[in-house]
Amino acid sequence: MKPISRIFILLLLACASYVTSYAQENQSYILHTIEKGQNLYSISKMYNVTTADIIRLNPGCEEKIYAGQIIKIPQGKASQKGETFHTIQAGETLYKLTALYKVSAKAICDANPGLSAENFRIGQVIRIPLEEEKETVEIHTPIDQTAIQGPVQSRCKDMHKVKRKETIFSVSREYGISEQELIAVNPELKEGMKKGQLLCIPYPNAATMEPTPKEDLNIIAPSNNELFNKIKEAPEEISTIKAALILPFHEYKRMVEYYEGFLMAIDSLKRTGTSIDLYVYDSGKDVSSINDILAKKEMQKMNIIFGPMHQQQIKPLSEFAQKNDIRLVIPFSLKGEEVFNNPFIYQINTPQSYLYSKVNEHFIRQFPNAHVIFIESATPDKEKAEFIKGLKQELKSKGISMNTVSENATKETLKAALRSDKENIFIPTSGSNVLLIKVLPQLTLLVREVPDQNIHLFGYPEWQTYTRDHLESFFELDVYFYSSFYMNTLFPASIQFTNAYHKWYSKDLASKYPNYAMLGFDTSFFFLKGLSRYGSELESNLSKMNLTPIQTGFLFERVNNWGGFINKKVFFIHFTKNFELEKLDFE
Repeated sequence: MKPISRIFILLLLACASYVTSYAQENQSYILHTIEKGQNLYSISKMYNVTTADIIRLNPGCEEKIYAGQIIKIPQGKASQKGETFHTIQAGETLYKLTALYKVSAKAICDANPGLSAENFRIGQVIRIPLEEEKETVEIHTPIDQTAIQGPVQSRCKDMHKVKRKETIFSVSREYGISEQELIAVNPELKEGMKKGQLLCIPYPNAATMEPTPKEDLNIIAPSNNELFNKIKEAPEEISTIKAALILPFHEYKRMVEYYEGFLMAIDSLKRTGTSIDLYVYDSGKDVSSINDILAKKEMQKMNIIFGPMHQQQIKPLSEFAQKNDIRLVIPFSLKGEEVFNNPFIYQINTPQSYLYSKVNEHFIRQFPNAHVIFIESATPDKEKAEFIKGLKQELKSKGISMNTVSENATKETLKAALRSDKENIFIPTSGSNVLLIKVLPQLTLLVREVPDQNIHLFGYPEWQTYTRDHLESFFELDVYFYSSFYMNTLFPASIQFTNAYHKWYSKDLASKYPNYAMLGFDTSFFFLKGLSRYGSELESNLSKMNLTPIQTGFLFERVNNWGGFINKKVFFIHFTKNFELEKLDFE
């Protein structure tokens, strides 16, 4: 064999090896547009993939992602569950998707409770339920079969030669067809796309070889509004709300406090004519005790369940709620994965990534002319590291100036960090009281020396537990801190509740934050009032729930079109130099 021939063969073998490897790593994928608050973990849970799967398709995203960024999500595991994900493309309608996937509009809407005519737009990802028969045909159809179904001219509107960096998505967009249509007539794309490859570009809907609604002149395709209205179920009123409270009462005293506030809310609602049947269960801490409760006949008839507390009990309770179409309010945990795939879940505690995103948004709105000075703690605070990192990225993107000083900085060092043309905001990188005690004296001296300078101190929810110790300093330093909950005995609603609680239970409220009795009252009143007012239409009317909670703010938004709700409410608490206390609500 000649040397040139040998080299040629080796090159062919190397190319074959590369193509095989490339095909294994280039699974079918959809495009996801990152929203504020989302991180790799939450995105992976939405699509039932691992963070490693996402990183493999999006090198570098493990270091930084940002709102508005478009990333690839592998489809593999979704199809194994009898479903697929679809990114809505230009010109697509709900009616077109029913023809493309051969599923009913109701099936698509049932799989995506958050989908509506108003948010059916380009870039939205929705979940598509697949028919078993359709999956079987697709799996067992020989790859060669599509190549002999007729002359190429009858299927291909054009031929396309793949250029460097092109993707299935970009090619389908170029010719105004869907990714599924392109793959259907080019089944080799399931194994990846490579430069120089020739692709058949089908006529619209040639992939299914069936006439589309547009081709049938006797059929007028319904609009999104018409289809959504047609399949919308008639609202149902709830004459008597059946609610279950499932918490470990014998293990934790604070669960009893939550229950006490819960009962006060029910009493208030009953006085206004709301009928409620309350079922209370002690869950313990084991999964087996939850299963015993769920086995009770009355549980399947519940309209809403509140609980649990323990992380390991969330999954069985979530599965039960989803199976029986029961709303599940999780008052305590912020680490649950179930909210990303269960449309019936309401998570009261905001996951940190979503919370920090909201804080950053409100910070920029409150201080558009800021100069931020970070006070670096000698003892790293892991809980605040993500917040500080995200805030710095946000400040940088908005062109807001920053500086950093040590926790041991003197008054002169702090003064040198100021800018006379800006609003100077000091932010410690730790929420600890130890750091606060250390920096307050020097900041106080600074403020007194330069009274004309615009200076604030910005901090964290736990600062409300230190308020009594530092009240005068908080007013003098014009302190702000963020929180999803806040109670102060100076607020009228707090005074009224405190007096009522003492009258009910002949004891004072616990001086812990958040106060669980108030949390029990707020959550019970919000959801039971909502069900009595709107019935089955509660989810469509959450924005109309113009209630004023005592302590806990509520702003529920779906995490995606097929998942549940998380609470995105954040306040800024402001101690003004005029010795007034403000609760800043940005919505």
